Formats: sequence, structure tokens, C-alpha cells
Amino acid sequence: MASRGPAGSGRRRRDAADELGDSAVPDGADPGQVARGILLDKLSGQPRTRAELADVLAERGIADEVADEVLDRFTEVGLIDDAAFATAWVESRHRGRGLGKRALAQELRRRGVDDELSRDALEELDPEQEEETARALVRKKLRSMRSLDRQVAMRRLLGMLARKGYPGGMAMSIIKQELDASHEEFPLLDSSGIEVE
Repeated sequence: MASRGPAGSGRRRRDAADELGDSAVPDGADPGQVARGILLDKLSGQPRTRAELADVLAERGIADEVADEVLDRFTEVGLIDDAAFATAWVESRHRGRGLGKRALAQELRRRGVDDELSRDALEELDPEQEEETARALVRKKLRSMRSLDRQVAMRRLLGMLARKGYPGGMAMSIIKQELDASHEEFPLLDSSGIEVE
């Protein structure tokens, strides 16, 4: 049986819902049918992980055994596929937001994707592509840093790449190369306000 997310998270939500009497299953309704309807509704908007869907069912007061049965069936027929989700997520977030592997791994973990599936998806991200994306982020940011001291620019660029999940060694190397390469087009000032030669 597959994991339903962080240990106990769904159960805590269900206990809170039970205390409030908030159940999605009306009297006399088939709990499995209600669970299927909830999942189809959630999946129609965007792809979701099994853990996310398990949490939704728990919040709606669906019993564990019913939820597991329906989630298993949706997985069997391919409506829930955490491996495909992870691969698409990595591709999308890397291209769209410029995120590095570390940030992508954290996002996948928060969404309940198994660590092994996350590693497999992250391995598909080409190291050269990751480096080129980081380089493009630095080049773009450098355009707005013409009046900054080189050390200030370097710190800001390092901070930006760290927040986006790039390793420090890669970030420092790229930043130094791009600062040197862009010096004539975007000269940076030293701390006295004089252009660095």
C-alpha cells in the first residue's frame, strides 16, 4: 500500500473534520463513489500527487480504507502517477522559474512525492541545462546591477541562486565568469564609486 503523505497528517485532518461533523459522505451515499467524485474533481484542475489527493480525501472525512482502495484504483488506471508528476514538475519549474535541483527536491517532498521518484526525476535534468539556466538568471539580473559594487553584486547574485536551489560552487563559478564577461557592457563600481577596471 502506498504512502499517503507525512506520517499521520491525513489522520489528524480527518480527526478534526470528524469532531466538527464535516463529512463529504451524505447518509446513504456510497463512500467509494463520493471519493471517486472528489478525486475526479481535483484531478480535472491540475495533476496532483497521491499524497495530496489522500489529504483531500482525509479532509473530506473519507475513511482510510475507502480512500486507499479508490487511490489504488486511480493509480492502477494511470490517473494518479507520481513518477510522471515528478518528471513534469521538474521540467516545468526548472524552465518556468529557473529552479535548481535542491529547490525542486524540496518542492517535490512538500507535495508528497517519494524520495526515490524525486531522485529519478531530478536525474533527468541535464547538468549542462541546469548550469545554462543559472547562467541565464545571472545575466538577466546583472542588467539591473550597473551601479553596484562588485562584491555587493556578487553577494546578491549568490543569494538569488541559493534561493533557487543551485549549489554554492556552481553558483560562485558562474557568477565570477559572468561578472568578468559582462564587465565592459555592465561595468560595476568599486566601493568608492569608481568604475572597476
